[in-house]
Amino acid sequence: MTTSKTIAALLGPTLVATATMMLVNLDSMPSLIEELSKSPMLVVLAGYSAFVPGLAIVYFHNRWTGWRTLITVVGWFSLVVGLLRMVFPMQTIAAMASNFSPAMTGILPLIATIFLLIGGFLSFKAYDRE
Repeated sequence: MTTSKTIAALLGPTLVATATMMLVNLDSMPSLIEELSKSPMLVVLAGYSAFVPGLAIVYFHNRWTGWRTLITVVGWFSLVVGLLRMVFPMQTIAAMASNFSPAMTGILPLIATIFLLIGGFLSFKAYDRE
């Protein structure tokens, strides 16, 4: 199995599971995000848990051809978001969550749908016989 397929096999189902969790718990997601915003240390830990896999993907899989580009883009996105959460825990989630909490009910289904589409595509590519 190539590096691309291995990473897709990990990312795809993870994104599908995350999207499913978001859609099933759509009503409670704004309060969960607001609760997270009250703890800067949790924001920092969330930053580390986004930064490390993002860095690993960018380091081991910096490919910009075909469908593999999607994995690299997800890696860069994870790296940048993780770094921002670690460096600016109070300014990122904490400040934005209180402002956007009412608007989140409209944005969260869109984010979940994007996760579901990307995760489904990566899962298909990971387990496809190529």
